[in-house]
Amino acid sequence: MPVINELFVYPVKSCAGIALQRATLLETGLEYDRNWMVTDASGGMITQRTHPRMALIRTAFDGDHLTLSAAGMPTLRTPLDVRALNGTDRMQATVWGDTVDALDTGRETSQWLGDFLGVSAKLARFGPDARRAVDEKWTAPIDTQTRFADGFPLLVLGQASLDDLNARLVQKGAPAISADRFRPNVVVGGLDAFEEDYVGDMRIRASSGDVRLRLVKLCTRCPVPTIDQLTGAPNPAWPHEPLDTMSTYRASEQHGGKLTFGKNAIVVDGEGIALEAGQAVEAEIAF
Repeated sequence: MPVINELFVYPVKSCAGIALQRATLLETGLEYDRNWMVTDASGGMITQRTHPRMALIRTAFDGDHLTLSAAGMPTLRTPLDVRALNGTDRMQATVWGDTVDALDTGRETSQWLGDFLGVSAKLARFGPDARRAVDEKWTAPIDTQTRFADGFPLLVLGQASLDDLNARLVQKGAPAISADRFRPNVVVGGLDAFEEDYVGDMRIRASSGDVRLRLVKLCTRCPVPTIDQLTGAPNPAWPHEPLDTMSTYRASEQHGGKLTFGKNAIVVDGEGIALEAGQAVEAEIAF
């Protein structure tokens, strides 16, 4: 039977993620996932697409705080509880075409990010009363929301799909890559390679209740998977991998020839329930 192999959250969009054994599920995805986003002075998102060094910013949970750390930089702390930011400046933050109310986490974080990235930057916290709707084209009749993720609450990836890709890379002499290149939230073992492409609902029976995730859209990939998350740059010997290899078998007619890997998901049932590594998953094929 399929099982949850790994869980990841990425508290700050495009910075390093955190592997967890247990994570609480909310309508917007896993708790604290993409609750923060680096922006320019006008509130526009900054990501690894233009600033690959963001991969080198490590995030961690430390008591009541999220910490950011990077080589040669002091550790930066910002509160997990958004209420602790009461009284801070409000701002508008834009992710793709959506502009939402956000909180400016302050001058110290701005200075820290500016020093490390070499650009004027802010760290925006998703506003406590803000709502960012997911495109109903993919979710109808369900009306749901996400935060600073690209477009959906969760990204599900099959372990066998990654294993298949790595076998192709190794066969051509390129190094295997880790799951963090694709920034999944839930890595599921026990499926066939790319079986998640055809899955509709995933059901997880947790000790405190049942969870139902609906996989709604193949995830089209940008150049970020070419960035080694340990170095903050592409491998100089293989700068276009894994996209070059993926182009031979992962181009999607449904999405205009774009490369796909993993599948975006929404939460149908189970808000407030904890997902855990090792939990069994029932995957239903969507016909």
